Amino acid sequence: MAHPDDEIMTLTEVADYLKVAERTLYRLAASKKIPAFKVGGAWRFTKSDIEAWIRSQVAGRTTAKKEH
Repeated sequence: MAHPDDEIMTLTEVADYLKVAERTLYRLAASKKIPAFKVGGAWRFTKSDIEAWIRSQVAGRTTAKKEH
């Protein structure tokens, strides 16, 4: 049985989850700034990868604040 965090999400689902425009998420995926893969030309994301990416973004922001 698959782990719930291994859920495959669509671009629309991830855009809603992150509260960003679909176009913004498409650009991030196409430029490899967010973990994603294509299935038949459509972007897909694993929930666990997105959550890890969010943690890395928050950690990076915290580090940047400490440096100032």
